[in-house]
Amino acid sequence: MSVFASLVERLADLLHPLFGASAAAAAIVLFTALVRLLVHPLSRAAARGQKARAALQPKIAELRRRHGGNPEKLQRAVLDLHAREKVSPLSGCLPSLFQLPAFFLLYHLFSSGTIGGRDNELLGHELFAAPLGGRWTDALGAGGPFGGPGLVYAGLFALVAVVAAFGYRLTKRSMAANAAAAGGGSGEQQVPGMAAMTRALPFMSFLTLVTVAVVPLAAALYVVTSTTWSVVERAVLYR
Repeated sequence: MSVFASLVERLADLLHPLFGASAAAAAIVLFTALVRLLVHPLSRAAARGQKARAALQPKIAELRRRHGGNPEKLQRAVLDLHAREKVSPLSGCLPSLFQLPAFFLLYHLFSSGTIGGRDNELLGHELFAAPLGGRWTDALGAGGPFGGPGLVYAGLFALVAVVAAFGYRLTKRSMAANAAAAGGGSGEQQVPGMAAMTRALPFMSFLTLVTVAVVPLAAALYVVTSTTWSVVERAVLYR
């Protein structure tokens, strides 16, 4: 943890001439961008996997017509198809999984009062008027929704809402394309409960609003930056 704290502090020192008191916040945004840049090859592989899975939809639809009355046989046939075509149904999860350690490090860093036996000086840094170690409830208690910290969160919520709406449209468009490729039905409906999950999937982007509201502001900045990167990346890779 102390090594990670030193990295954030060094980035903040480098950015201080440009961002002043908000240098630590800028350092978190830069750190997030660096993490996403490192994960980008996995994102490209996930995009290729998604396109490969979309190309399999007509064959999966045929399997559904052939084995629709036998769910177990259908599931085995679909798994065999993925294995023959060397397409992993889980490849899209890898970019998110590899980002989790960075998020949790930030979360714990800005939730702890001490680092290596000394006071955590990073908690004193701010994004404009909002402490990076504070939460939305703290901002509301420090002046209400229109106080300085409250307005910082209002700006974050507005940004997240715009990004989530764009992500919603991308997801709906991708699902419509997959359904069309499968001949009007989703080739992955053989998994129990997948239909309900598929209907809820486009709305998952809006859960970022909840995350921003409950985690420390530093972790919220990571989430907002990473989510924005993801949406732009999806728009480019899945076009």
